[in-house]
Amino acid sequence: MKIASFFLIITLAGLFILGCGGGNGKKGDGGNFEASASDTSITLSEEQKYALAYMWHEEKLAYEIYLELNKVQASKQFVNIATKSEIKHIAAVEDIVKNYDINITNLHDYTIKYSEEELRTMPTGKFAVDKIQDLYDVLYEKGIKSPKDAMEVGCMVEVTDIIDLEEFLRQVEGKQDLVDTFDFLIRGSYNHYWAFDDGLKSLGVREGCCSLGIIDDVNYCHPEYPKK
Repeated sequence: MKIASFFLIITLAGLFILGCGGGNGKKGDGGNFEASASDTSITLSEEQKYALAYMWHEEKLAYEIYLELNKVQASKQFVNIATKSEIKHIAAVEDIVKNYDINITNLHDYTIKYSEEELRTMPTGKFAVDKIQDLYDVLYEKGIKSPKDAMEVGCMVEVTDIIDLEEFLRQVEGKQDLVDTFDFLIRGSYNHYWAFDDGLKSLGVREGCCSLGIIDDVNYCHPEYPKK
């Protein structure tokens, strides 16, 4: 998918989300979402700004790596999760970023303000957070090897997402709009994890995501994650 089309879809998705009431942060993956109203008179801490910046890039990673891997290892999981969910996750975080008028591409200087143009022109597979850039590069190289590797990448992305969100949820405690947004993201990641678990099992991997075990001190086996 061309980058211009990607950001056009995000814009439309964001407008759709803002125009639909009744979400109140309660819908899970694939549903409409609306965070609590932002109180922009309250200044965000540097940690909270970083959390927003980091999660925008991490959701961008999920969206793009799924669509890029789908070009090589086509699967319904990649298409459905990217186009029906991850795009909403990106839009949800960006709504908060825009409301607070903060920069999320220069993490060393938060005095720079929100720039829609800068986000719209960021190429596919490129990120302003070094850790996420490295993660994308490593996971893409793994995912193109085989259908099994591709599904494993999905498990790895979602577990990483959940770990980061659990940490950031502690940092944004008391900021209900951020809490609502991150809670929306983490519930989506639970659903995605089980979708990739099913994908592996359909390939004959009986243990699904749990077959990955522990890699570099990260446990990818999480039977405790809630299911729909």
